[in-house]
Amino acid sequence: MKATNVIKRYRAWHKLKRKIHDDPSVPAGYKEREVWWLCLGHNVGFEEDGKGDNFNRPVLIVKGFSKRLFWGIPLSTTGKRGPYYHPLVINGTVSVALLSQLRVFDTKRLINKTGMLGQKDFAEIKLKLIDYLS
Repeated sequence: MKATNVIKRYRAWHKLKRKIHDDPSVPAGYKEREVWWLCLGHNVGFEEDGKGDNFNRPVLIVKGFSKRLFWGIPLSTTGKRGPYYHPLVINGTVSVALLSQLRVFDTKRLINKTGMLGQKDFAEIKLKLIDYLS
């Protein structure tokens, strides 16, 4: 029974993903340190999924590459601990940056901006990422 639910979720995600991909509108602008709700999707295995009918999740924008692409880190409100997590507070909400889930996103996934990470937290996250990538 559970496998059927997964298939339904993948089908719903693929239908929404096609709609997002085919949308001709110009994506919203963004800046590094901003937190946006993104249409993240229904992913594979241990990759972080979006939640709800629109597969949304907050994401921290780490580095912009162009008008269309940026590096982002999904956020969670689940209290995870360890070297690949960074606790932070955004608009009074305690969250965790899932550093191991850093990936490239297309700006077509952007839904709405929800906040801006403080400069100190952002600098700490960047230092951790540099250390991991070295």
